[in-house]
Amino acid sequence: MSWMLPFFGGNQQQQPHSNLQEIPTQSWYPSSVASSSSRPTTPVSSSGVDTHHAQPSPAEAAGVIACLKEKSVDELRKLLNDKEAYNAFFNLLEQVKIQNNLRDELRKETVQLAKENLEKEPQILELRNQCTIIRTTELAAAQEKLAELEMQKEEALKTYSPSVLLEKLHAAMIEVEEDSEMLHRQLLDKEIDLATFVQKYKKLRNTYHRRALIHLAAKTSGF
Repeated sequence: MSWMLPFFGGNQQQQPHSNLQEIPTQSWYPSSVASSSSRPTTPVSSSGVDTHHAQPSPAEAAGVIACLKEKSVDELRKLLNDKEAYNAFFNLLEQVKIQNNLRDELRKETVQLAKENLEKEPQILELRNQCTIIRTTELAAAQEKLAELEMQKEEALKTYSPSVLLEKLHAAMIEVEEDSEMLHRQLLDKEIDLATFVQKYKKLRNTYHRRALIHLAAKTSGF
């Protein structure tokens, strides 16, 4: 129980027995309980509830007082001076039994939950290992795919870089120039007639000059 055991009300007009005046008046509680009265005031939470000791309800207090009224002066004196007797009486109170039963039930449930968690630990470890394996495998596959894409990217950059494109364009210009020379020799050797020569030669020279202009523009623009 979290509340203190009240023996008597402060303003009670009737005493359980006339000989109660003989009981030492230094404390109505055992020394371990009475010493707490000199301590600082128990802090109260923001909700206004005592966070250290909860006050018993009037019905609970009345039940305790009824039990105390049945005690003789000697029994009351023993409760005040004998810690073991005080604890025995305290633990026999119905309210204390209820609280102790609740505490025991909570303890059993907590132990049961802990056991169930421990029983599931191998399964949790197995699932964790499987997740690690899956994650590692997928990561390795993704890294391999990334490396492959990086290589493709490098090849594409090499193939379509400005310098490579300029070289290919220049090679194409030379190829057209060679075709023009060959066509001219064919005319001289009379392998083709003049009309055919003019038609093909005009087409080749247009291609050559178009490529030459592109090549020149690319070089002058900083490629």
